[in-house]
Amino acid sequence: MGKPPQTRSRKPFVILFLVLGGVAVAGLVYYLINRGYVTTDDAQIDGNIYQISPRVAGQVEQVLVTDNQHVTKGQILVQLDPRDADAALAKAKADLAQAQAQVAVAQANQGQAAANVAVADAALLQAQQDYQRYRAVNQRAISQQQLDSATATIRAAKAKYDAAVQQQVGAESSVTAAQAQLTAANVEVNNANLQRSYTSIIAPAAGRVAMRTVRAGDVEPAGAGLMAVVGDDVWVTANFKETQLPDIHPGEPATITVDAIPGVTFKAHVDSIGAGTGAVFSLLPAENATGNYVKVIQRVPVKLVFDDNRVAQYGLAPGLSVLPSITIQP
Repeated sequence: MGKPPQTRSRKPFVILFLVLGGVAVAGLVYYLINRGYVTTDDAQIDGNIYQISPRVAGQVEQVLVTDNQHVTKGQILVQLDPRDADAALAKAKADLAQAQAQVAVAQANQGQAAANVAVADAALLQAQQDYQRYRAVNQRAISQQQLDSATATIRAAKAKYDAAVQQQVGAESSVTAAQAQLTAANVEVNNANLQRSYTSIIAPAAGRVAMRTVRAGDVEPAGAGLMAVVGDDVWVTANFKETQLPDIHPGEPATITVDAIPGVTFKAHVDSIGAGTGAVFSLLPAENATGNYVKVIQRVPVKLVFDDNRVAQYGLAPGLSVLPSITIQP
């Protein structure tokens, strides 16, 4: 007598059904939860990093800050030896005083020249009047010699007057030249003061000191890197896929979680969307006009600005990884 036929177990099919059902339910739940948001893990904190360099060469006299110290805008970071600048400033001030004295002398000479013109003009007028009186009287009452003498006096007075006028013109030119020298001397003093101010290297903005390499006694050339100041003002640069951009608009609210600060969520909003993809601003942008082309979804930087006062409390630093989530407006 033969064995009864064995029935196939339905257990594997039940397990498969349950697994697929669980995946479908999980997918549906994930979709329902995230359908009103767009997010990316390609995001980080950004901020202004100011490279501190001297504008003039000099020996470092003092370094007035330490690593990671918070500084305020205008605070002195490094003091260079100011003695060379002080000497240049003293010379510029001496040249200014000399130029002021030269202007005074030139103006006095101009006044004297103007007085000489007035005297010569009066003498010329007197000579002309004397000549007219000689001509007006009876010709028999004066001699030819007297008339010739009056004529010569007019010519001499005219020559003295012309010479006095030329001297006045020269004196006025001397005043103009002296005033130009005075202006140049003032410029030199201002420039010397400016160069003197460069010996005090100040913070361009409030922030924290980073990458400090300068030490007291170092002789630094102009433009040498001394340290960096990381500004207090920070934001988030999130690189979203180009397919996500239609849902992102400036002003939309967002939340930011920072990997370095677990359990804390910061409020933010979309400030602006980048004017190009990250690829076109890279050091070596891709050249798609040659060879085979493979389409790759590009990413576009989106700037998110914090709306949370706690940012300063936690001291967020540029480069930290974050996870932004933007609420999509219907």
